[in-house]
Amino acid sequence: MAVYDLEEQEQISELKAWWAQYGNLVTAIAVVAALASVGWQGFQYYKNKQAGEAGSLYFAVQSAAQQGNAQKAREAAGQIIEKFPGTSYAEMAALISAGVQLSAGDGKNARAQLEWLLDKGNDAALKDIARLRLAAVLLDEGAHDEALARLGGTAPAPALKARFEDLRGDVLAASGKIAEARSAYQAAIDALGVEGAEGGETLREVIRVKQQALEG
Repeated sequence: MAVYDLEEQEQISELKAWWAQYGNLVTAIAVVAALASVGWQGFQYYKNKQAGEAGSLYFAVQSAAQQGNAQKAREAAGQIIEKFPGTSYAEMAALISAGVQLSAGDGKNARAQLEWLLDKGNDAALKDIARLRLAAVLLDEGAHDEALARLGGTAPAPALKARFEDLRGDVLAASGKIAEARSAYQAAIDALGVEGAEGGETLREVIRVKQQALEG
């Protein structure tokens, strides 16, 4: 028993020596781990809280759009863009609000929100739609070169190619570039044959009428 007590005492002495050497490090690691856990929980709470607030504002944009209230849509979208610019809610809100502004005849505010989306957005599909709508705004304003610049550059998603080429044809026709406009309309018709292309027979016929009008 005395021998066992001696061994036990030696183990205790070794443990005390080890703790004297590494105790502070172990304590620091434990504190860091605890803080990290608390920090992660805090971050998740903050993230969820932000998503909830952004979602509420996005719902306000949708409601205003359904009511055709351009001012409310613009204000709610502006709040999302200001407070939650890195969220998908901000990009969708900007696009929806821009559509409401266009319907209300407010091209200036529509253009501002579309340009924000193109400059700050991350969703390629939404940015393609924004490019298309912005080009249409520029066409209405007579800014033909700017409209063509928006339609150029990065190729849009295949489903939107026909829309892009159709609008390009409109811009070129308005610029008096008849031969180029006919080519753009033909490219739009060809794109409508691609599986999944947005449009269909109605758009195809509309484009053909425009193309034939130029030939006449």
